[in-house]
Amino acid sequence: MKNMNETVKQQFGNRIQKMRKESGLSQEKFALKIEMDRTYYASVESGKRNVSLENIKKIADGLGVSLSKLFEEF
Repeated sequence: MKNMNETVKQQFGNRIQKMRKESGLSQEKFALKIEMDRTYYASVESGKRNVSLENIKKIADGLGVSLSKLFEEF
């Protein structure tokens, strides 16, 4: 069960952080891989950024998963 106090941005950030760590990449290396500024990506992971659909697609592609897979556990 999800923490009801977590925002959807925090839930998404936690999800992509877990998936990135499972892939064995640091934030810096992952951001470089998907051609995204590391500080921007870090703010997405921390749930502080309302990320665009284009950038969500970049993240999914970088993780090698579908968009639906990113949101599977919501």
